[in-house]
Amino acid sequence: MTRIVYYTASTMNGFLADPENSLAWLFAVDTTEAPDLAGLMDGMGVFVEGSTTYEWVLREEKLLENPAKWRQFYGEKPTYVFTSRQLPVPDGADVRFVSGSVKNVLPDIVAAAGEKDVWVVGGGDLAGQFLDIDALDEITVSIAPALLAGGAPLLPRIVGPDRLVLRSALQQGQFATLSYGVRKTDAGTVTGSGAEPA
Repeated sequence: MTRIVYYTASTMNGFLADPENSLAWLFAVDTTEAPDLAGLMDGMGVFVEGSTTYEWVLREEKLLENPAKWRQFYGEKPTYVFTSRQLPVPDGADVRFVSGSVKNVLPDIVAAAGEKDVWVVGGGDLAGQFLDIDALDEITVSIAPALLAGGAPLLPRIVGPDRLVLRSALQQGQFATLSYGVRKTDAGTVTGSGAEPA
């Protein structure tokens, strides 16, 4: 069944980006033996991201000027972008702008994924909205050897150890990749596998 996965990179002290939304700290890390995203991408049917993440990717990778590069990152798979604004789309990209609550859009996202999973690319608050409605099945974080004094938090929610089950811990070059299953609350499952993580 389709799972909702939040996969991201973070500093050691839990920031996704600095106060200027820069990832310079991440690009400074030696990527020899860094996590290979190819296998992860194969298992994903849909990508979900907030407008800040979407605009950052467009800008940093110059995807509007080089729309063919979009397929190198996302292939033919749809990308849902949560935003209240009109944003540009690279030619040929399957980008679907949505607004409002995650709960209302979730059935469409899961249907678009088919038999594959949903990757919540970021940011942290959007992942938190999936968690709020019991729709997040997995959190995987590649922790980089860097610290920031502030910025965008990994997941701005209070989550106790009763909700998370460590599935794996792996050294990948300079990164420590931790993967946690997310236990459902007493409210039950909105979507996803619905299974308690082993």
